[in-house]
Amino acid sequence: MFGMSHESYLLLDAVVTIIGLIFLITKFKVHPFIALIIAAGFLGLTSGMPVDKIIKAFQDGFGGVLGFVGIILALGTMLGKMMAESGGADQIAQTLIRAFGKEKVQWAMMFAAFLVGIPLFFEIGFVLLIPLVFIVARRTGVSLIKIGIPLLAGLSAVHGLVPPHPGPLLAIGVFGADIGKTILYGLIVALPTAIIAGPIFGTFIAKYIPGNPSQELVDQLAREPESKTLPSFSITLITVLLPVFLMLLKTFADIALVEGHVVRNWMDMIGHPITALLLALLLSLYTFGHRQGIHSKQILKLLDASLAPTAAIILIIGAGGGFKQMLVTSGVGDVIGHMAVNAQINPILLAWLVAAVIRVATGSATVATITGAGIVVPVVGMIPGVNRELLVLATGAGSLILSHVNDAGFWLVKQYFNMTVAETFKTWTAMETILSVVALIFIMLLSLVV
Repeated sequence: MFGMSHESYLLLDAVVTIIGLIFLITKFKVHPFIALIIAAGFLGLTSGMPVDKIIKAFQDGFGGVLGFVGIILALGTMLGKMMAESGGADQIAQTLIRAFGKEKVQWAMMFAAFLVGIPLFFEIGFVLLIPLVFIVARRTGVSLIKIGIPLLAGLSAVHGLVPPHPGPLLAIGVFGADIGKTILYGLIVALPTAIIAGPIFGTFIAKYIPGNPSQELVDQLAREPESKTLPSFSITLITVLLPVFLMLLKTFADIALVEGHVVRNWMDMIGHPITALLLALLLSLYTFGHRQGIHSKQILKLLDASLAPTAAIILIIGAGGGFKQMLVTSGVGDVIGHMAVNAQINPILLAWLVAAVIRVATGSATVATITGAGIVVPVVGMIPGVNRELLVLATGAGSLILSHVNDAGFWLVKQYFNMTVAETFKTWTAMETILSVVALIFIMLLSLVV
């Protein structure tokens, strides 16, 4: 078309669509939910997809994201509401402030997110910990961005680099890497990377974009508790970390027991993110509710009210998933991935590059990791002696780069932190890119000694 190859046309089409999407939201003030649907439809039509597959691809992407993320956000928001209303979030915030001091509280947020995020999906860790960001910001007067970016960096670093997150875990299977070594190397790379992209970058960017939280979300997640008696720090931690504990049990069962074992089957169910969050929410009804003197009717009202502010967020994330699926189905991701493979470069750098370009094209870190590994593994077979564990990490690092408008996480952060699209690029997108590039540098350095 237009004298261009099909591959070149697809790339140009994707670039034009993404630029148009940004203009719709920023220049013409179209609601992101509507803008994402328009952009997805435009890409489907102009990329040559059959008309009957355009709507189906969008629906599949929308449902695929909300089938998991929507449930997680709803359960996590209700748990966060109970924690905030009972004063549990305030108790954790006060403890962190006392332990680290007002000047270093951003370090506390990064370490908390890094540890909690190891067994959790990014979205789960986000909804569990976001009340702390609002409360610590309110209590200390420290910038929301200065506190929030370290939390996001801690969660994102382990999401991309450390099993049992789905991307690294599946890449281990593709490359035939050792899971124990991958976890060890992943932790070695992820921690210093999170420090640089989190507290260090967050402190810098907060000078220019301090953050202005949505009052509606602050009222919901960071309001002053009515009860003078706060839940104890230990009770609060047990309740909030129950999903972490259950998911860790699932991981241990998957490693220690053969597939099909009755205990493993039960642990797979109990340790599934949705089940684990549901059980934590049920526990919170007692620890944060009845134990704190909140009666059943009031708990019902709190849970009902907690969902209203997240309705728009969930719809925007779903539309982002639909747009991502349109990019995948149209073939843009495959075109970019194969272009990267044709470059004659170091296998570790190649794995990072392929995952990076697929991430930019599709918006999904998990899709970028899995697809990137599948594209690169035949090339690796031709080059003996390549460290397969580092290939997993390089693919995971590449999958974190340049989160933008086709990534559900972009909209999640934008809406919760009440930022403009431009501000989200300067904070979240920049942080993700720093994570990716710094992680690659550490992986390349590690390749010299392992």
